[in-house]
Amino acid sequence: QVQLVESGGGLVQAGGSLRVACAASERTISPYVMGWFRQAPGKEREFLAAITRSGDSTDYAGSVKGRFTISRDNAKNTMYLQMNKLKPEDTAVYYCAASPTSLLVKYRHQYAYWGQGTQVTVSS
Repeated sequence: QVQLVESGGGLVQAGGSLRVACAASERTISPYVMGWFRQAPGKEREFLAAITRSGDSTDYAGSVKGRFTISRDNAKNTMYLQMNKLKPEDTAVYYCAASPTSLLVKYRHQYAYWGQGTQVTVSS
């Protein structure tokens, strides 16, 4: 089992920026496709972005394309999500996840390991 821990969440004004991170506490993340999801109260968990093992390819949901950037540092066993031009509707708990697949994936059932989430709140 891969243990993942998110960090960097907090309160930010609309139009501002925030970077959240996801670190593996014990095992390396290099064998895994990594992804970010978010979930607001009363809503389904939403796919945001994914990145290949080497970091040479990425995929984004249309709602965040052009505003969010996913990256990874395998030497540090850490993945990041840089969030710019934040909007109040971005308010949610943000989760990182790891997938044993070799392809970029966007569905919850395709990710085997999950962090506990970090709260991001965007004020208007």
